[in-house]
Amino acid sequence: MATSPNASTTDFRAFHGTLIHSVTSAEIDIIENGLLVIAPNGKIVKLEKGIAQGDVNDQLSEYGLTADSPSFTSLPRGEFLIPGFIDTHNHAPQWTQRGLGRGKVIMEWLNKTTFPHEARFADPEYAQKTYGLCVGGFIKQGVTTASYYGSLHGEATKILAKVCMEKGQRAFVGKCNMNQSSPDYYKDASAEESLSVTEDFIAYVRKLDPTSELVTAILTPRFAVACDRDVLGGLGKIASKNPDIPIQTHFNETIQEMEITKSLFPEFDNESDLYEHFGLLNSRSVLAHCIYMDEYDTGRLETLECGVAHCPVSNTTSGNFGVAPIREYLRRDMKVGLGTDSGGGYSSSIIDAMRQAFVVSKARELNTNGEDKPLSINEMFYLATLGGARVCCLDDKIGTFAVGKDFDALEIKTMGEHSGIITYVEDYDTTEDIFEKFVMSGDDRNIARVFVKGRSIK
Repeated sequence: MATSPNASTTDFRAFHGTLIHSVTSAEIDIIENGLLVIAPNGKIVKLEKGIAQGDVNDQLSEYGLTADSPSFTSLPRGEFLIPGFIDTHNHAPQWTQRGLGRGKVIMEWLNKTTFPHEARFADPEYAQKTYGLCVGGFIKQGVTTASYYGSLHGEATKILAKVCMEKGQRAFVGKCNMNQSSPDYYKDASAEESLSVTEDFIAYVRKLDPTSELVTAILTPRFAVACDRDVLGGLGKIASKNPDIPIQTHFNETIQEMEITKSLFPEFDNESDLYEHFGLLNSRSVLAHCIYMDEYDTGRLETLECGVAHCPVSNTTSGNFGVAPIREYLRRDMKVGLGTDSGGGYSSSIIDAMRQAFVVSKARELNTNGEDKPLSINEMFYLATLGGARVCCLDDKIGTFAVGKDFDALEIKTMGEHSGIITYVEDYDTTEDIFEKFVMSGDDRNIARVFVKGRSIK
C-alpha cells in the first residue's frame, strides 16, 4: 500500500524493499528485503536486512504499524530508496539564467550575464517568485539539501531562507558579499554595509529556525576578487565568533580568476594562504571548483579539512574546460561532493552532475596517462549523497540510512507508466543493473517522492 503524502507526522513510517546507500566512497550497500522504520521526529530508528515479507508485521508491531498501515510502503521490484541528493554549490538567483552566456570567460560572463540578472533581486516580489520556482524545482529533482548563494540583497536572501523553510528543504543560505570588482549598480555600498547586512541576515535565520533543523546561515564571500580586505577580515571575525556557521566561496576556479586575485592580493602566493589568513578556511568551509590545484593548496585544504564542491557541468561548459583532480581528493579521503552551480552550468540536476563527473574523470585519466582512474558508479553516487553530507559537515545527520540519522531520502521508481524514458528494465536485470540504469539514464520523473526529516515534500 502506498503512503499518503498527508500521512500524520505523529505516526511512525516504514518501508520494506530495496534500500541503497554508500558505505565508503567506493562501496555501496544494496539491501534486499530491507526494513526501515522512521520515528515521528523524522529519525531512523530501525534498519534491518533480509526481512521476508511474511515477517514484516512482527517487526512492525512494536511501532504500532502493520503492512496495512497508511504510513507503511512496500517497494516492489524496480523501486528502491536512496538518500537525498546534496547540492553543495548552488547560486539560487541564477535559476532563471541557466544555460545563458555559454563560451564567455568568467569575468565577461559575470559582467554581461550574471550581475545584470542578479541585480533584479532588489525587487522582493521578483525574489519571492523566482525563489519559489528555484527551491521547488530542486526539490522536484531530489535535492534534499542545498548550499545556496543568494544575491547581495539582504531582504531577498531572507526570502530565500523563508522559502526553503516553508517548502521543507534543508539548506545553507548566504547573503553574497561583494564590494569591489563589480558594476556600481551591483555591489555592496561599503565593507561596513556588507558586514552589517550579513549579521542582520544571520540573526534573521536564527530566529526563523533557532535550532538549525532545516535552514542555516552560511558566510558567503563571492570570491576574493569581489571582496576587499575589510570584508574578508570582517567575515573571518564573524566566523571565529560563530563556530556553528559554515563558510562558502569559490576557489581556484579559472586561470583568469586566479590571476586577478593575485594582482589584488600580491602578498599571498596561494589562494589557500589568502583565505586562511582572513580566517575563512577551516573544516566548515565549502570551496567550489578547486580545479587548478598545486600540491601546496591541496595539502592545505586536506590539513584544514575543507570541503570541495565539484561542479563538473559548469567546469566544462562555461568559457573554460576545467578538469578538477577528484581522484586525488578521494585518494586523500578529502571531503568532496557535487554542485550544480546553477547558472554557471546549464543543468539543475544532480543526476546530470553525477554523469558529467564520470565524463570529466575520463578526461582526467587521459591527461594523467592513466594514473587517475575514472570514477565508478559507486563513487558518482557517493559524491551526490554521503560525500556531499561530509562537505556540509552533516554526515552525522544525513547521507546514509544509519540508525539515528534523519530520514532524508528519495523513493525511486524505474518501471510503469510514470517511469519516463529511463533505460527499460528487463526481467533478468539485477538490482545492481536497475540502479545503474537509474544513475545513467533516469531523471526527475523517476523520483516519486522526496523526504526531508521524514516528511514527504514532493
